[in-house]
Amino acid sequence: MSSPHPSESADPSSSHILVVEDDAEIGSLLQRYFTGQGFRVSLVGDGRAMRTCLAQESVQLVLLDLGLPGEDGFELTRELHEHWRGPVIIVTGRGESVDRVVGLELGADDYVTKPFDLRELLARVRSVLRRALEGHRTIAAAAPKRFGFAGYRLDPQARHLTDPQGASVPLTHGEYELLSLFVEFPQQVLSRDDLMSRIHGRDAGPYDRAIDVQIGRLRRKIEPDPSRPTLIKAVRGSGYLFAEAVQRE
Repeated sequence: MSSPHPSESADPSSSHILVVEDDAEIGSLLQRYFTGQGFRVSLVGDGRAMRTCLAQESVQLVLLDLGLPGEDGFELTRELHEHWRGPVIIVTGRGESVDRVVGLELGADDYVTKPFDLRELLARVRSVLRRALEGHRTIAAAAPKRFGFAGYRLDPQARHLTDPQGASVPLTHGEYELLSLFVEFPQQVLSRDDLMSRIHGRDAGPYDRAIDVQIGRLRRKIEPDPSRPTLIKAVRGSGYLFAEAVQRE
């Protein structure tokens, strides 16, 4: 996969969506629907074709089925997380909570189960794309600056994090957005609803673990001991606190 970063589209509604779905009926339905909403849509049926499309085309978002022939959808999620880093929404018939958690753990930005409501899926796609576009615009408009904390350096223009030894720390779109919020509001308690609204564009449901999963992923990348976090602390009944002081450089 030779294109690690998705290209920016000027308008979320004109973005290029890659649908990775082996069920021809569902794939055609998604292609027709999103094309009718103004999106450019490519449809492929397996991981090999997905890689080819991402290498040759400018894609802003991937809709990924888990039940693909020849390759495990979770492994493809991991691959996208590690090598492409653009927004990924899993669209699958696997509705078990453990599958949802695993998908989010591996880097998906959202998880939608079949059968799905097309209007709800459209809203989620637009929300993810809008946040990605707004992030690019904010970076372009803001004066260049970096954030420093605990030896780490976060460069908003490059959307790049380096550790205290200067090594690059790969972040998914969702992980980057989450860390950006924390460094913008250090030593302040942010509720799960606040985080969910800013990251996923909706309130957190009573059993929604999307933010908790992303917190866990981010902790494993920046905490000295993720089992005893010192940077991102849970505040019981309130939310999460980024405890470290942040320097604006």
